Amino acid sequence: MSSEPDPQGSIEEMGPVDFLIVEFPGKRSPGRGLPLFLDLVNRGIVRILDLAIIRKELDGTVVRVNLAELSGDLAEFDGASSGLLDQHDIDNTAEMIAPDSAACILVYENRWAAPFAVALRREGAQLVASGRLPIQALLAQLDATESASTVA
Repeated sequence: MSSEPDPQGSIEEMGPVDFLIVEFPGKRSPGRGLPLFLDLVNRGIVRILDLAIIRKELDGTVVRVNLAELSGDLAEFDGASSGLLDQHDIDNTAEMIAPDSAACILVYENRWAAPFAVALRREGAQLVASGRLPIQALLAQLDATESASTVA
């Protein structure tokens, strides 16, 4: 992680930082979903720290997509890098995705949570666990619970 000062405030004032990797079969582009995320950026709710798009060819060759060559809002993030995302991350992502697909790797700050996170850090608290529940798993559990209560 880079220890360079953050141009929009110190690292001590940052909100939680998350990452996500989204695979697009058939090398599709991020499509309609990414503009919705960019709206969150424009409203100051999140801040993109790193963004990379890769393509994996049928033969397994991996190509990093130059954001400047893409149409739409993504081109404005060309060259933006915090240094958190490196070649090792690109290589790991390439191993996870199927041939003939693309992936978007996104590292972002949850700016909405910054005041809460800063207050906790100043009190000496530290995050010891975090996670996400995939919506598919949540729906499956709710269906299983509903089925079990119907049988009983």
